[in-house]
Amino acid sequence: MVENRPFLNLLSHLVLIVGVVIVAFPVYVAIIASTRGPNDFMSGIIPLLPGPHTLENYREVLFAGVSTSGAPPIGPMMLNSLVMALTIAIGKIAISLLSAFAIVYFRFPFRQLAFWAIFITLMLPVEVRIVPTFKVVADLHLLDSYAGLSIPLIASATATFLFRQFFLTVPDELAEAARVDGAGPMKFFRDILLPLSRTNIAALFVILFIYGWNQYLWPLMITTKPEYYTIVMAIKRMADVADAIPRWNVVMATVVLAMLPPVLVVVLMQRLFVKGLIESEK
Repeated sequence: MVENRPFLNLLSHLVLIVGVVIVAFPVYVAIIASTRGPNDFMSGIIPLLPGPHTLENYREVLFAGVSTSGAPPIGPMMLNSLVMALTIAIGKIAISLLSAFAIVYFRFPFRQLAFWAIFITLMLPVEVRIVPTFKVVADLHLLDSYAGLSIPLIASATATFLFRQFFLTVPDELAEAARVDGAGPMKFFRDILLPLSRTNIAALFVILFIYGWNQYLWPLMITTKPEYYTIVMAIKRMADVADAIPRWNVVMATVVLAMLPPVLVVVLMQRLFVKGLIESEK
């Protein structure tokens, strides 16, 4: 039985409100800054009301670029980030589904050793193996390409582990029934396992899309041509100017635009995302 305690209800709501304010206030300041002029934030006083330069700032970053920082228009860079994020998310899920399916449902020598070899790579993030990875990508002539941006980040031990744990909860009777009906391994995978994995796939897609969208170090290393810059690189270049004051209004306009695709993905897939994280019965 849940007790009705008004004081505890009020306290819990106050804590939630304070948490929302702490998280949302910097975002609100960024949105306000994107509507202001270049000198409005130089006085040390943060304006809290929108300014008159909204269309001007967003038009500049979308179509003209920022010449003082060498940043081209961010439209193509947002497209580059979108291609990179989608390729990483879809590639990680596809490879992880197949590898987890092979580990759980096929009996082959050193099966557990293969799984633990994949799992141990969790201790080797991109930053640790970035030099040999860069050497391989350079030798394959994948610098300044979408393949170079995405393929080295596709493998995912975390997704493989999660799909393996889920496949282990699927009753063996389903595989036996599919075998009796004459279904081969791939038909069983396509018609039974994939529909059952829908919520897990959605939850991982949201996480992996945001992971790919926010990549900075790897794109910075392998791109030298502006046509392959990503949106996160653009924000960094706009904020770091050598002989001038950063135009924070334009930087914040870029930040707001960079937030939109991840927010849109989370909003559209919120129900499946939450269900995939908390659902225990499949």
